[in-house]
Amino acid sequence: MVKGMFEVACPCCEAMLKIDPETRAIIAHTVKERPKPIEDLAAEVAKLKGAGARREELFQKNFEAEKSHGKVLEKKFDELFKRAKENPDLEPPKRDIDL
Repeated sequence: MVKGMFEVACPCCEAMLKIDPETRAIIAHTVKERPKPIEDLAAEVAKLKGAGARREELFQKNFEAEKSHGKVLEKKFDELFKRAKENPDLEPPKRDIDL
């Protein structure tokens, strides 16, 4: 690369553009390779069927995590509430907005 030139990715087509800052012109560009079209339709259908099972498994995992999320928050609240009752003289921590 010539001194002073820099590369930038195009936000539209994702091509790499070499730009000369002195002339403010695009000197060269490299087009991003596009994925090959589907060659074996049966193989792609099999991938999609497997993807459905993976999505369902991920959904169930996140669903279970969300169900227990409320319990976790409740336990955290109870612990902080217990600390506040044990030390009523302790003032709350300062927030940035309070300063």
